[in-house]
Amino acid sequence: MSVKPWRDVIRHLQWSDADAPTALALMTQWEAVADLQLNDTVNGVLAAVRSEGDVALVRFTEQFDRHRNALEIPAGEWAAARARIAPELEAALVAAGERVREYHQHQSAADWSYTDALGNSLGQRIRPLDRVGVYVPGGKAAYPSSVLMNVIPAKVAGVSEIIMVVPTPDGVVNDAVLAAADIAGVDRVFGIGGAQAVAALAFGTESVPAVDKIVGPGNAYVAAAKRAVFGRVGIDMIAGPSEILVVCDDSSNPEWVAMDLFSQAEHDEMAQSILVSLSPRMTTAVLDAMSRLLPSLERREIVEVSLRERAVIVDVASTEQACELINQVAPEHLELCVDDSTALMAGIRHAGAIFLGHRAPESLGDYCAGPNHVLPTSGTARFASPLGVYDFVKRSSVMQISAEGSQVLGQIASVLGRAEGLTAHARAAEMRLAHD
Repeated sequence: MSVKPWRDVIRHLQWSDADAPTALALMTQWEAVADLQLNDTVNGVLAAVRSEGDVALVRFTEQFDRHRNALEIPAGEWAAARARIAPELEAALVAAGERVREYHQHQSAADWSYTDALGNSLGQRIRPLDRVGVYVPGGKAAYPSSVLMNVIPAKVAGVSEIIMVVPTPDGVVNDAVLAAADIAGVDRVFGIGGAQAVAALAFGTESVPAVDKIVGPGNAYVAAAKRAVFGRVGIDMIAGPSEILVVCDDSSNPEWVAMDLFSQAEHDEMAQSILVSLSPRMTTAVLDAMSRLLPSLERREIVEVSLRERAVIVDVASTEQACELINQVAPEHLELCVDDSTALMAGIRHAGAIFLGHRAPESLGDYCAGPNHVLPTSGTARFASPLGVYDFVKRSSVMQISAEGSQVLGQIASVLGRAEGLTAHARAAEMRLAHD
């Protein structure tokens, strides 16, 4: 495809136009989880697994994955899979796992306390979750890296038991995924996927133990199921399609930028690639590079659909405009392929992961840089963060009140309790006033 057709196909905005922010907002929204028919299907699956347990799991696995194999995959099969994969792949998984572990060890939190002026000891007690469920996607591609990214932070946090679920279309499990489970330290693996796997983790069945939290990305059915069971269990986030926003200027390498845009588009047809350009010359060069490189891609058909349906190019006149745009989109992955990436980052408030400079492609973050690749999507980086150790612990407040503290705080609590009409609250505090 020549440069001109791509220029015509990919939507192109000028940020200086008054309607550009609204147009971009419409192009970047994702509402698949709100689909009523999808949610009806998911709710039916959840109800069936909750009431029927393993019987429903077997039925849904036969219906959707076309087999009746045992639900649990024994640990011996993980070891056998690890032995079957290429030595260089095993070495890469081990090396990536070590880097992910090292990074997340810096997130480890400890109990803390202080003594105030009244002699009260106040603090926080931090403890890991007991049991976590990790959903590993399957389907268009296998993701052993997702195993490492979801499991290792939980291990660093001290989670006692990690249950992994993974779809098994036609009864086949990817060897690299099982090898990653062995490397990361998973405790049990079940060959189930979709909304039925989320239901099993949330409610428990005869075979699958109920967990305290479910993490890991999946398709729209998995996302809808996670939303539905939230409250019964914790969840990490509702993950939308993968997305990248790349900022380029005259210092950028157009072929590098083009391939980085492709790296998100190849995930699936709903993935989104956004180019923000500070240079009209570079915009043209990137489009030219896309036309040259696209025919060489193994997943070309998926990339073409993604670019045609969801890609956007936005021309900006200044770094201030670039930052305004970025903060509106709050992208999952943000590449600053510009001359002074650190200066540009200073104006950015919302992004899941930020890649600075020309030599930091998003793919390094996906696999082995160390930070987590489970990131907030669909603008949720405005209020959410990458998956980390902090997602696998919970915090308890701790208060030990001194004799002096009970007198001073008791008077305050008495006034506030009576103001709110909660007289038992007030009296409980007042009783301590008489016993100094």
